[in-house]
Amino acid sequence: MRSRVHASLLALLAVCALPEAARAFCGFYVASGDARLFNHRSQVALVRDGDRTVMTMASDYEGDPREFALVVPVPTVLKRGQIHVGDSSLVAKLDAYSAPRLVQYYDPDPCPVAMLNKERIDTKSAATKVALAPYALRIADEAVRIEARYEIDEYDVLILSADDSGALLTWLKAHGYRVPMQASRVVESYLKQGMKFFVARVDLRRRAAAGITTLRPLQIAYESPRFMLPVRLGMANANGPQELFVYAVTRTGRVEPVNYRGLKLPDAVDAPAFVKSDFNSVWRAAFDHLVDENGMGVVYTEYAWDMTWCDPCPSPPLDRDEMRSLGVWWLDDPSDRTVFLTRLHARYDRASFPEDLVLQATADRTNFQAKVVVHNEWQGEAKCEAASAYVNSLPARREREASSLAAFTGWSVDQVRTRMGVSTAWLRPGESMTPYRATAWWETIWTK
Repeated sequence: MRSRVHASLLALLAVCALPEAARAFCGFYVASGDARLFNHRSQVALVRDGDRTVMTMASDYEGDPREFALVVPVPTVLKRGQIHVGDSSLVAKLDAYSAPRLVQYYDPDPCPVAMLNKERIDTKSAATKVALAPYALRIADEAVRIEARYEIDEYDVLILSADDSGALLTWLKAHGYRVPMQASRVVESYLKQGMKFFVARVDLRRRAAAGITTLRPLQIAYESPRFMLPVRLGMANANGPQELFVYAVTRTGRVEPVNYRGLKLPDAVDAPAFVKSDFNSVWRAAFDHLVDENGMGVVYTEYAWDMTWCDPCPSPPLDRDEMRSLGVWWLDDPSDRTVFLTRLHARYDRASFPEDLVLQATADRTNFQAKVVVHNEWQGEAKCEAASAYVNSLPARREREASSLAAFTGWSVDQVRTRMGVSTAWLRPGESMTPYRATAWWETIWTK
């Protein structure tokens, strides 16, 4: 069976057992701005408080489970109780809850008699063993130490340490892990930091006996003063830019990058009504345009909110049991039960992310969400002076919406007007189609 990989299997952390890098996404998109809109994606949930971290690593791997492998740098030798097999739905729920959203408002009847203010929310959610010379193998075995070995549900887990990267890579290849030798420099840097390597593979017999048909996420818990994500190892066998989604949960507030530029996405972009049927294309075009403008390697905040509620909600927040399963251990602390979620998104490659991603939790609990807003026009008959004034105001508003969407996506204003199905018929005699110059949302951000 030829395997298929939707992303590079935790491109930030994992080395997969396939000879080639990740393949393109197969299928059609039905989501509203979630991670599934992007190819080569990696999703990681980080629950962090003080020096304690619980990391959930969601694999987008599809294919023969015999070919699955995961290699993750970790700061310490993990004990059995620090490793867990999690619920595959948790990261998906985090993604759906925090996804950039489409919000609809309905213009009220401008006539005072029928002043109904309707507001609705679109809740559509979106998804060989290598023959080595005996001498080389013996040297590798001597230089690589198995610090711990665990059987955890369907996974066989090893914690490895080594004296040098060449020995570690040789050992991994000798034991059936397809690791590109160009990863040597990155591995060496992790070894110099004193880091160990968490290695996991699927045990097919235990998997079959348990009736498990999917690759469930692995969770690890550890203590370290460094709040970081080792993204460089996964780039060793990546064949192009990667999409990284981090769902960071703290009880202090918003999480932000320390060693890379951080920007917020727009909190509200006014857009024409046609985006309701094509929001996936709109959001993908907007992020592509953002990367074109700023280059790769920028970390964008798409969402920051107290996870006990949301407004509007594209999907419900995680309940108390789900948050516990994710690793939120402070829920019983009466002094502070804050569960603050930050959604970060970065597109990067080897050149734009030369260092691991270092993060910090802040005390900023300001709620923030990226959304596109559609104001649906009132369709009634103008029977009062206010209604006539409302109808006369629509051409200018449509033009503002067209320019706003054009600035957001990088599409031309004329292209947007065509999609809107409008023309110079909007205009009254003597008016011109001079493009409306809206302040681009990123201009506002940069001037703050």
